[in-house]
Amino acid sequence: MKSIQQTFSVPFQYQVLFTEKLFHTNNTLLAELVRSQQKPKVYYVVDSGVAEVHPTLLRQINKHAQHYAKDFTLCAQPLIVPGGEQAKNDTKLLQQIVEATHTYSIDRHSYIIAIGGGAVLDLVGFASAVSHRGIRHIRIPTTVLSQNDSGVGVKNGINYFGKKNYLGSFAPPFAVINDFDFLSTLNDRDWRAGISEAIKVALIKDEAFFKQLEKDAEALASREAKPMQELIYRCAELHLEHISGGDPFEMGSSRPLDFGHWAAHKLEQLTNYEVRHGEAVAIGIALDVTYSQLKGMISEEDLHRVIYLLKVLGFTLYVPQMEQEEIVQGLQEFREHLGGELTIMLLEAIGRGVEVHQMDVVLIREAISKLEVFEESDLIV
Repeated sequence: MKSIQQTFSVPFQYQVLFTEKLFHTNNTLLAELVRSQQKPKVYYVVDSGVAEVHPTLLRQINKHAQHYAKDFTLCAQPLIVPGGEQAKNDTKLLQQIVEATHTYSIDRHSYIIAIGGGAVLDLVGFASAVSHRGIRHIRIPTTVLSQNDSGVGVKNGINYFGKKNYLGSFAPPFAVINDFDFLSTLNDRDWRAGISEAIKVALIKDEAFFKQLEKDAEALASREAKPMQELIYRCAELHLEHISGGDPFEMGSSRPLDFGHWAAHKLEQLTNYEVRHGEAVAIGIALDVTYSQLKGMISEEDLHRVIYLLKVLGFTLYVPQMEQEEIVQGLQEFREHLGGELTIMLLEAIGRGVEVHQMDVVLIREAISKLEVFEESDLIV
């Protein structure tokens, strides 16, 4: 039989924009972004936690929409959804957003704008991707973690079968708008949690960035805005460089930006998500860096630099759930999610990651024991 070979490529591009006070009427950024000859509809989905700590936000959104009524139409009042993993665990929320696209006739030239943390952005991104096979989606991340990592990428999804991101898609957003004003109301846990993703990308890609994080550690722990804004910008930049230069839709078996994540994802489950994603990533990083040292891949001095940085920033390095047998199942689930050969990123130097295809369970247990010692010891800090 004859066959037909089909080949085409589609260039993807989107902007990650930085601003403050996005919904002030004198801020033209959003209106200019969506402006077109055919006035589009805009539909907002807002994280309940964000709405709670910003009680005037919905009023600002309405006032902003009225001010720019010539540029876009607010087709309904914003939908408020729970934040955190609950957003990704409850499929009724996905259905609610999809139903809104039907009820308000939101088409491919309209915009669904999500305001919130990474979980809400994942949920809304997935709903946007599957409705009409893709409605334009704008993300407004409100946490450090979502502004520097999860909110600027191309992935979205929800949890299913009790597994993270089991349902999802690769769908680049129309744009991402990082408004630094949202960071001012974060509690200390959420302020700190996102820094772990910056440490991650610095460790595998950019030694100079890691040194800058070491230099700024105390200022970051004290919640100084300027070093945090610089951290977010550089982390997002490295994230985007990786996506454009590598395997953006993860067709292979390698996922370098998930350094430290195989254990982190499992730890989130084992703690019933009481340990938040960024906190779990910090523990996962500490585990894989310690493992790298035990394998002779990095020096003890470099291990202590990483542990010291994590401790200065206030991260916990060990929780009892790490002792459970199930923690090593994270390796198998990590492989299943991507398919193909198990591929884990470890370190061969600070700023330089290296992929391996197997891990020694006995050595993982030894690394966990060492983290318990680091957690209880004040010798390093």
